[in-house]
Amino acid sequence: MDSHIDEHIIEAAGRCRVVVRDGKVVEVGRPLITDCPLARRFAYPVTEMKPEAIKKNVQNRIDDFGMCTPHRQLTSQEVFVGFGASEIVSTSLKSRFIDAAVMACDGAGTVIVTRPDMAQGIGGRMSGLVSTTPIPEVIKRIEEDGGMVADPVHASLDPLTGVHLAKKAGLEHLVVTISNPEDARSVREYDPDAIIIAVHTTGYSEYDAQVVRAYADIVTACASKTVRDICGPHALLQAGSAIPVYALTPSGKHLLILRMAAIHDPLYVVHSDLPVRGEKGPSPLI
Repeated sequence: MDSHIDEHIIEAAGRCRVVVRDGKVVEVGRPLITDCPLARRFAYPVTEMKPEAIKKNVQNRIDDFGMCTPHRQLTSQEVFVGFGASEIVSTSLKSRFIDAAVMACDGAGTVIVTRPDMAQGIGGRMSGLVSTTPIPEVIKRIEEDGGMVADPVHASLDPLTGVHLAKKAGLEHLVVTISNPEDARSVREYDPDAIIIAVHTTGYSEYDAQVVRAYADIVTACASKTVRDICGPHALLQAGSAIPVYALTPSGKHLLILRMAAIHDPLYVVHSDLPVRGEKGPSPLI
């Protein structure tokens, strides 16, 4: 993609394709689901899965914290979801259980961050990033604040390249977020000790879910039926029931336990066969 074009494609609220150019939502597809309890809890809630409501939600995020613009806020202490991927990552960084996180950022592509507040600021309110183009101001501030950008020329999304860069910088213990299941495979084969979190799984095929089950440590179920059916029974720990987060390995379980310890609200923990299915999940599961 031409680096001079400012275009960012995300999947929001039920894997609805949204195109942002020059700070404005210019295209919104049809959402694949009709209801989502998480979307109702957004800072700008989506109570009806309709393109116009999703457009307003995304535009509000652009106007509020600069998503997909040079004014992008990159740090945050605010907790948005108890067991969201960015919350899990920022907690593990804060505990020093990991050295760095490899994740996606609009305007920068794959980035490596070591600061908990940057992991939360980048990932906390961002939807699934499909593609992005470089925003020099965002890239500069990430690097000035101690982060690294894997591909500042094209802002490509390539977790394995991010892992290579992190390792080259001497960062050994990594957590890596992925949405493409094949990235989980390639990262695991290169760095067997990486802790891999699969996110934005709505619409996963059975094959996708099988790959994630084999190679990821944590997977968010989103509105995915296959993740619930294939990954759920293999979980060692499940957080939440409406939109479950499954720990599939001891390392993934440890990260979720670290997150539990950081939550100040009361928690209820019980032995159970997994998965536990909530009554108020997304609809339909796909």
